[in-house]
Order: sequence, then structure tokens, then C-alpha cells
Amino acid sequence: MNLSISPNPDIVFKIRYRDEDLLVVEKPARLVTQPGRGHEDDTLLNGLFAEFGQQLQNLGKARDFGLLHRLDRQTSGLLIVGLKPRAYDALRKAFAQREVKKFYWAITAKAPNKPSGVIKRPILETDDDKKLAKIAASGKPALTAYRVLQTATKGEGRAALLECRPVTGRLHQVRIHLHSIGCPILGDEFYAPKSKLFVSPRLALHAHRLVFKHPTTGETVDVRSPWPKDLAAVLKRLGLEKPKETAAEVE
Repeated sequence: MNLSISPNPDIVFKIRYRDEDLLVVEKPARLVTQPGRGHEDDTLLNGLFAEFGQQLQNLGKARDFGLLHRLDRQTSGLLIVGLKPRAYDALRKAFAQREVKKFYWAITAKAPNKPSGVIKRPILETDDDKKLAKIAASGKPALTAYRVLQTATKGEGRAALLECRPVTGRLHQVRIHLHSIGCPILGDEFYAPKSKLFVSPRLALHAHRLVFKHPTTGETVDVRSPWPKDLAAVLKRLGLEKPKETAAEVE
């Protein structure tokens, strides 16, 4: 069978949930989600095709070869992949109706003024090669709930560990929303001050939990991922502990 995406068995990723209808996989940081300019055969999708090529090919390009959402290259964490057309279509509808709950952990350069809150600011994608975003009245509606889990006991400034739940799915949403309230994520090469880039070896953002209804059984699927090992030293340096599995809900 001819495949539209080149399989690459050397791509490493973890499968956190698997059944005949779908996968929940964990993308490591620095891995691009899908092929594009400069990344034709070294992406997560290439790795998925090495193991699930026939099923993903059957879904076709119109269904994004099973990919239901994406993560930035520097962000690690969980992604849902459909394996059957009916399951993919049901999950796509669930995303459109904002029924899929996504939770992120982030280490920010400072703590927000409030211990919890909801950021409602429209986001506009910029028209350039870098694919950046900014807060603009002409942008699309965007909403992110957050709460502070811990504040740093070491290091300069007042860094904090947050849990965030983006209700909408705009480009760089968690990153730009936290930046907009004066709390950029450590290691963010686009939105953090240069002085905060080297506190973390990469963007300190991890998509750690997904909650959704199974497209076939209707049962709740709750998949979680632990704190990434490559960011463990950042926690220690700031006097923070690994976060516990708790959820932030929008009121």
C-alpha cells in the first residue's frame, strides 16, 4: 500500500492510551507534530505511520491522517489520534464543541496577581514566516483558565508553577495569554524576555491531561502524563515540587 507520509521507525514517542478507535500519544519536546517545510520525514506523524500507517492512510488527508490537534514543537505532552473514520469524526465534533478538556503545566517567570482566574483576550495570528500570535481586538475569541499551584522558593524573581486549561484552541494560546498578564513561560523564545530564556532548557510547557468522551462507548477517558524528565532540574533550581494530578476548571 502506498503511503502519503513516509514512515520513520526512529521517531520516539509514548502511547499513553490505545484501543481500536484511537490513540493518546505523548509527544516529546523538540519534535514537530506533522510534516512541513524543512521537516518532511522527522515528525510525530512519520513515527505514527511507522506503526499505524495503513489505518492512518485510510483516514486520508481530509481527516489529517488521524491528527485531531497539534502541539508546538517545543511543547511536550498528550495528543489524540483517531484510527477509524467514525471515531475521528466524532472526536472532531467534540473538539469543535469544546467538549475535550485539555490541561497544561507551565512554569512562568512570575506569579499572576491572582491565584486563579480566566484570561479572555482575542488572539490574532501574525502574517509572517514565524507564525506568531498577539492580543488584538480583531483576533478570534480565546479563553484560558489558570491557577497557581506553587510559587518558587529559590532563584531570582517570583517564578510560579501553573496549571492552565485552554478552552479555545488558538495558535500559541497558553503562551500568549500568560505573556499578556505579565507571566511569560520560561524558555519561550518568542514571548519571554531574553533574560528568562536560559532558566529552562526549552519551553516549560507540558500538556499533561486530556479528558473526553469515548467516541464509541460514550465513557469518560481521562489520560494523564507525568512531569517531563527534561524539566525536572528546572523545578529543583526554583525550589518547586513535581505537580500532583489535579484539575483546573473554568467556573
